[in-house]
Amino acid sequence: MANLLRSVILSLLVLCTAASSVFAQLYFPPKNSEDWETTSPESLNWCSDSINALYNFLEEKNSKAFIVLEDGKIVLEKYFDSFGPDSFWYWASAGKTLRATLVGIAQREGALSLNDKVSQHIDTGWTNCCLDKENLVQVQHLLTMTSGLDDRVADPYCTDDTCLRYLANAGTRWAYHNGPYNLTRNVLESATDESLNQFTRTRVLNLTGMDGFWAPSGYNTLFLSTARSMARFGLLMLNGGDWGVQPVLADTNYFKAMTTRSQDLNKSYGYLWWLNGQETHMLPGTQFKFTGSIIPNAPADMFAGLGKNDQKVYVVPSQGLVVVRMGNDAGGSLFAKSSFDDQLWRRLSELECATGSLKDRVPGTIKVYPQPADQILNVEIGGNHKFDGRILDLNGRVVIRFNEKELNLSSLAPGTYVLRCETEKQIFHQRIHITK
Repeated sequence: MANLLRSVILSLLVLCTAASSVFAQLYFPPKNSEDWETTSPESLNWCSDSINALYNFLEEKNSKAFIVLEDGKIVLEKYFDSFGPDSFWYWASAGKTLRATLVGIAQREGALSLNDKVSQHIDTGWTNCCLDKENLVQVQHLLTMTSGLDDRVADPYCTDDTCLRYLANAGTRWAYHNGPYNLTRNVLESATDESLNQFTRTRVLNLTGMDGFWAPSGYNTLFLSTARSMARFGLLMLNGGDWGVQPVLADTNYFKAMTTRSQDLNKSYGYLWWLNGQETHMLPGTQFKFTGSIIPNAPADMFAGLGKNDQKVYVVPSQGLVVVRMGNDAGGSLFAKSSFDDQLWRRLSELECATGSLKDRVPGTIKVYPQPADQILNVEIGGNHKFDGRILDLNGRVVIRFNEKELNLSSLAPGTYVLRCETEKQIFHQRIHITK
């Protein structure tokens, strides 16, 4: 009996140690407190002159709040004008990302499926299409902006049946169309038999320490919160949809689908998340495909919630970063080279005192892609330098050694690892994420 008891205790200790090691890399602030651990900019080799220049830029661009987290800890936090840590502000379309998370939770609970017809949850006749075309529109099409409904109507936010006109079969045309998206509220409330605010509070806010609420604005329903709550949401996403060891989204397959390309029409769009680092992208209000990333100066693996008047939540898994900006219109056109997004990320990339940057710690020398990775990871070494490569788990153990530029990951379990490459001139580290 004593031996059995010792065996059980040992097993529990092993499990607890393994669980703690997985989450040791990210810090999660307490849910019922404003206490939040910080990391000094100096420890990251960020120069005070560059930080001050960044703050001046943000103030010039009508910002109200700005936060940078690194591995969950606050590195930068700045408020402007009369705005402060307790001030509430709207997320605008950045709140779509929270709505997508709620849909994933509802699906995990069995209240709905992405393959459900929208008319299973709201009465038929919600469009002015004939019934066979209306029934093509599934919940997933509301999340991927592929409903096929005409975004060229006078009020693209309108959810009246007269505003929801057939243009193409669902799934065959991408268009950034707020009217169909707005119906995700109707679908969620019908499927869960709870108000949107109640479902959000019990499934996300209470589990993460976020504050906030949904408020009607015309046909829209906007989420409002403090900047720190937006940062908490970004941290939730950085951790794959769970708050430390507390399940929130609790569906790794849905999280992966939400934060990677959801269709091939616009490769830079997931489930209401914008994706950086793709070969092409489409923009709101156009049917053109543009070459390259939506935000060239930002890390390639970044995914982002982007809202009207430049409400931003950026998540960069490879570097453990969450960046939040709230405020008024910063000017510039959406996603253009002169846009606020690209200007901001250029300044972020210049924070380090050394030659490295947030975008690429060794610019033009070592690149690691894709992120997240499935079976194959590519390591691009500029100048054909010889290198010694290693993949380490979160306990620092070497699980793979390699010296080839194409690395097979099939032997590794899904999760977070650290890639280390050493050449004759430098040592390079980057966090990588493996999915299967």
